[in-house]
Amino acid sequence: MTGDAAADEHAPAGAGRPALGAAYWRLWTATGLSSLADGIVKVGLPLVALRYTRSPALIAGLPFAFTLPWLACALPAGALVDRVDRRRAMLAADAFRAVLLAALTLAAAVHGGSIWVLYVIALGAGTAETIYDSAAQSIVPQLVGRAVLARANGHIYAAELTGNEFAGPPLAGVLVGAGVLAAVATPMALWLVAVGALLLIRGSYRVPRGGRTSMRADIAEGLRFLWRQRILRTFTIMVGVFNFATSGAFAVLVLDAVGRQSPMRLSESGYGLLLATVAAGSVAGSLVAPQIERALGRAKTLGAAVTGGALLVGIPAVTANPYLMGAVFFVGGAGVLISNIIMVSLRQQITPDRLLGRVSSATRFVSWGTMPLGAAAAGGLAQFLGLRAVFIIMSLLVLAVLAGLLIVTDDAMDAAERGAAGPGAADSRAAERGAA
Repeated sequence: MTGDAAADEHAPAGAGRPALGAAYWRLWTATGLSSLADGIVKVGLPLVALRYTRSPALIAGLPFAFTLPWLACALPAGALVDRVDRRRAMLAADAFRAVLLAALTLAAAVHGGSIWVLYVIALGAGTAETIYDSAAQSIVPQLVGRAVLARANGHIYAAELTGNEFAGPPLAGVLVGAGVLAAVATPMALWLVAVGALLLIRGSYRVPRGGRTSMRADIAEGLRFLWRQRILRTFTIMVGVFNFATSGAFAVLVLDAVGRQSPMRLSESGYGLLLATVAAGSVAGSLVAPQIERALGRAKTLGAAVTGGALLVGIPAVTANPYLMGAVFFVGGAGVLISNIIMVSLRQQITPDRLLGRVSSATRFVSWGTMPLGAAAAGGLAQFLGLRAVFIIMSLLVLAVLAGLLIVTDDAMDAAERGAAGPGAADSRAAERGAA
């Protein structure tokens, strides 16, 4: 990294705690605003779609369209953010999403909306998200260094989840209730403000490269690194199965929750509040993650998080009580957040800076690429077997993730960190940071 940002990132912050720095907090602000816009769009578009159709397959198709780019575009997105300035990649992604919503705002203003317009917006926004998220995860070690990654990631995840799942869903319900125009103009404005926050981050965040290579060669290098790291490979498979199941369950949850003919009979705003309990738990999890990890160890913490995730996915199969569901969603959300901090921080610790974009995107290619498949599977299952069968099947899939903990032990994770911190790796990383 070059520029003025590097100078203030490691200043002391009292009692020996390193400061995260001004540039980090600007990234945090941009991430929070972008995530709030994401939360409004991802919940708002399915609610808007209910005005056009009640077909489970078509409603589940919107989450499919949102997440399909992680299957189709994640690998080239990761290679791209390892080639370009990562801050500028984030700027371009948010600007593109704002333009998409401007087009949807115009369509809503002239009553030109349809389910197919929503599909185009979802696909475009999801594509931009692959670039933004790959760059955002990769830029964090450049901003703060690896010594404070867990703390930095915790704050970032809290901002993401507060916007994406805590504030975004209920706000989406309110905005859709106020009208389609309000529901699409608000996230457009938020993405534009996020662009302004990113413009305030100084310096260059392009990682030096060792000569010219093709995109194909770059992608292959990232995939090889991921495959050879047994811990990261196992994490990727575990999260892939978990995301398949949770994406499937939540793709059809709106049909179980919203409307007089649904079991829960919630309003649109009530549905947003129910989803917000997941984010509330996630924010709580971000505050206690270090303490829980120290008390239980990383492996046991991951096991508890997976168990909470199974309850989160399966609870709609056994009750339509929104208060009980909200309590389970809170606990499950806390577990998901804590497990994310453990996995992402470990990946950032053991992956060289020059590969981090590609390894992050390769991980998400598998682990997030399963999300559209889960949404599509849930739509088909709900159509033929009913909603309750979807929740039961997906809950059992989440429990199957526990098998990965036979490989991901505390000793195995410690050994991976020691291997990455060896003399050769340390010298390589120091050279990369100095050159950047």
